[in-house]
Amino acid sequence: MSLQMRPSRLLRKLRAGQIAHSVKLNFADPRAAEIAGQCGADAVWLDLEHVPNTLHDVENQIRAAKIYDCDALVRVERGSYSDLIRPLEMDASAIMVPHVMSADDAKEISWRTRFHPVGRRPLDGGNADGAYCGIPTSEYIVQANRERMIIVQIEDPEAMEELDGISAVEGIDMIFFGPGDYSHAIGDPGNLRNPEVQAGYRRVAESALKHGKFAGTVGPVDMLQSFVDMGYRYFNTGADVTAVAQSFTAAVKIAEDLKC
Repeated sequence: MSLQMRPSRLLRKLRAGQIAHSVKLNFADPRAAEIAGQCGADAVWLDLEHVPNTLHDVENQIRAAKIYDCDALVRVERGSYSDLIRPLEMDASAIMVPHVMSADDAKEISWRTRFHPVGRRPLDGGNADGAYCGIPTSEYIVQANRERMIIVQIEDPEAMEELDGISAVEGIDMIFFGPGDYSHAIGDPGNLRNPEVQAGYRRVAESALKHGKFAGTVGPVDMLQSFVDMGYRYFNTGADVTAVAQSFTAAVKIAEDLKC
């Protein structure tokens, strides 16, 4: 009996119409991923765009998250096709590609990350996602196309001009609105309540849903319900660096408030 690829928890929930969530990890320690999974996170968001972690760090975090059936979503670097597929071969359940600017850009991503008949992803199967050659090649291709998610980020006003073209690309599963860089691009960095940013949220959700794709984003907790009402079903809801900073700040205040 052949082995099977681990099903994606994120995709299972999204395909059922449920809300799926992740927590972002900047720390390289796999124990952070293990704790996130233990606490019930659907996924950990690992980052190779902004964070100086190595592929070895990411590999160990993916492995730690799986202990608790927690997915790993890896935001990749923009580089060669290897930068796109290595996290998938380490058994990440999803990759996120930043700053997608056009339909042609999205088509190239799909071509490089999807197997036949959708694309021409380089074939190996000898890594964790293929159970180290334990999954027959014909099954590996089918399962990878079905159980692994390709996410593109819309983070620039220029990309809005081709938003429907991007959303229509076969092989792309989720259109993710990045409000932070979008607010920066319009000259109001960090203001996610800016009317132009709010319009961006709505446009991305509408386009994704129109083309049968999932919509994902981030934002303040008090705005999440409004995003759900727009049609978003995936969110990142916290980060290790902020959790530790808040905990340490509270601990320091307790000590400083003590009276002799």
